Amino acid sequence: MTLYFEEEGELTLPLSCREVAEEVIETALDMAGCPYEAEVSLLLTMDVQIREMNTQFRGIERATDVLSFPMVDYPAPGEFGFLEQDEGYFNPESGELSLGDIVISKEKVISQAEEYGHSVLREYAFLIVHSMLHLTGYDHMEEDERRDMEAKQDEIMKRLDILR
Repeated sequence: MTLYFEEEGELTLPLSCREVAEEVIETALDMAGCPYEAEVSLLLTMDVQIREMNTQFRGIERATDVLSFPMVDYPAPGEFGFLEQDEGYFNPESGELSLGDIVISKEKVISQAEEYGHSVLREYAFLIVHSMLHLTGYDHMEEDERRDMEAKQDEIMKRLDILR
């Protein structure tokens, strides 16, 4: 697995962001049943920048905690079988599956950890898990999709042993 990691803004989270992200992404990919080596981009940024992205890409003019930009349109969550029919899903240099991009607001990680009464580590890991599920085809637009995605999130967080 390749993680393209970038951080901007003066605020730093009180943890080893890259190392935690690598562990969380690997675990999420394993539990989603991804049969390929994959690559993911992760940008840690500030509320101002994520608000601009949220406005540009979703038409919502406010800061959000996490944005996910999947590179694959899955026929069903976690269904990877169709991918080999199109080499365009894979990085030609590495052969890895290009899953997409994750953008996280560091300010939201801290404020939501405080609001929900858990650690910054737990909030950061949870946002990555949530986004990784989006990058592997999960969504929460419909009630049954939401339940499935939440169950998968809980399962991954338990496997990581990062609990509330």
